[in-house]
Amino acid sequence: MTAMCSQLSFFIQCSSNKNSHQEPYNQKHHFAKIKGTKSSNMEILSQDHDPTFHSVNPVAENLHFLEEHIRQNIPKIKQSFDPYRLGMFVNEGLEYRQNVVIRSNEVGPDKTMTVESILNLLQETALNHVWLTGLMRQFGTTAGMIRNNLIWVVSRMQVQVDHYPIWGEVIEIDTWVGSSGKNGMRRDWLLRSQATGLELARGTSTWAMMNKHTRRLSKMPDDVRAEISPWFIEKQEIEESSNEMEKVNSDNASYVNSDLKAKRSDLDMNHHVNNVMYVKWMLETIPEDFLENHQLSDISIEYRRECGKSDVLQSLCKPQENGQIGMNGNQVLQFSYNHLLHIKNNTKNGEIVRAKTTWKKKLASLSLGH
Repeated sequence: MTAMCSQLSFFIQCSSNKNSHQEPYNQKHHFAKIKGTKSSNMEILSQDHDPTFHSVNPVAENLHFLEEHIRQNIPKIKQSFDPYRLGMFVNEGLEYRQNVVIRSNEVGPDKTMTVESILNLLQETALNHVWLTGLMRQFGTTAGMIRNNLIWVVSRMQVQVDHYPIWGEVIEIDTWVGSSGKNGMRRDWLLRSQATGLELARGTSTWAMMNKHTRRLSKMPDDVRAEISPWFIEKQEIEESSNEMEKVNSDNASYVNSDLKAKRSDLDMNHHVNNVMYVKWMLETIPEDFLENHQLSDISIEYRRECGKSDVLQSLCKPQENGQIGMNGNQVLQFSYNHLLHIKNNTKNGEIVRAKTTWKKKLASLSLGH
């Protein structure tokens, strides 16, 4: 199994001392009253900085590191509340919860949040979860992963949307992690309306480890497992499906979008195409008249390999036979597409992503003020 490179996933230790691993609850305490919490004793992310950084040798590289450290203010021990991101730990400190206001640039022509914005939000809250654990050392990696030259790669992802958030709405997002087999990790999300408590969407993803030099998948070393396993919980928001996705190729595809190439703005911090861009390319292959009248309700994605900025891609999709799903006691017609994103003219090892999308008819447009 090959997967798209991403260091977004989970715990990342950030102390500069190899032996400074902290227990999750050993930390300096700040006290605040947080509305809606059972206890008023909350550990709060402060703007305190490690004084040892002030004695850094003032060469250009170290000065840059010092400035980056101060500007990012990554916590070195677990916090329970982040006043800047309005995030906190809940459920015995193992789940992360954050409130987010939907911004105008995150909604589309139908005045609801776009699928791409939802996926970006899932990624951001995952990173914010990692941030607050105090385990961050470098972007996306624990101290043990750094020692073993390992990074995280996402292999599968699924998102289900019941109701799309709207502009100006405050949504509450929970996220947590668990074990996936012997060497993998699972991350789940749940999105609710803060005003009504209505469940809006949910997501799940599976991650594996890859050697950043050989680009091969790796077993999880014992020292890495010791770092992250205390944060695992047995809770799944979406049950895993064993169904394989239908293979789409140039012979059976109904719609094709060719000569896709990443721009500089499409690259992430690792100089690879961001996984949300893959989704955008796949959805744009679906006919425009269909997109005007339907909303995505489910997307399942399998990442097969990395994609670099020099790769020229082709997006293929094929409609699947219609079916019906039960919704609020009614039968709703649904439509599905199977997708393939692959490197153009590479038929042997060119698959980047396989996906399946399920759609339902749009409700009447929301009447928001201009």
